[in-house]
Amino acid sequence: MKPTLQKLLIIGLVAEALIFIGSYIMYPEWEETFRYAARYSGRLSAMVFLMAFYGFAMAFPKPLKENSWVRNLIRLFAIVHIIHFGFLAMNIYLNNIALVPVKLTGGALAYLMIVSAPFVLHRLIKPLQMVYFYYVTVVMIVTYLSRAKGDFEGGEPFWFHYFALGVLIASALIFGILMFKNRKRTF
Repeated sequence: MKPTLQKLLIIGLVAEALIFIGSYIMYPEWEETFRYAARYSGRLSAMVFLMAFYGFAMAFPKPLKENSWVRNLIRLFAIVHIIHFGFLAMNIYLNNIALVPVKLTGGALAYLMIVSAPFVLHRLIKPLQMVYFYYVTVVMIVTYLSRAKGDFEGGEPFWFHYFALGVLIASALIFGILMFKNRKRTF
């Protein structure tokens, strides 16, 4: 049995609260609290996104508007990612992190897509739905690649960044193969 949207939202909000509380307990200076809250909240967000992408790929070519489970995961993803954005914005503000406008463009477009997805994604044609899932995946890959290269201020490269890169790339490939196979079965 799949949880309802209400249960998913409660789980997501509790997880975000635990991330923030845990970050504060481990790093009571606000600058570090928000740095770590943003980091772990981003990882939670990526996991929820991959669950939604997996559900989309498994149900493909079933219309998204008929798949309430994936639509609920997309809603949950938007909410946890908005919370992640709040932690990230506070991290940037409190730690005086310089922003590079050129680098922000791709992420800003992804945020716009993520926030609007619960309202419009199910109305779009399949190719545009796939663009959403792959574009957000690419932005996440680029983010973890930057982390792995040490390009993130306040964060050193860590084994998890390479692991996350591998998971994201493998997921994109596997989900693409699943969609291709499922599409072939319907014709």
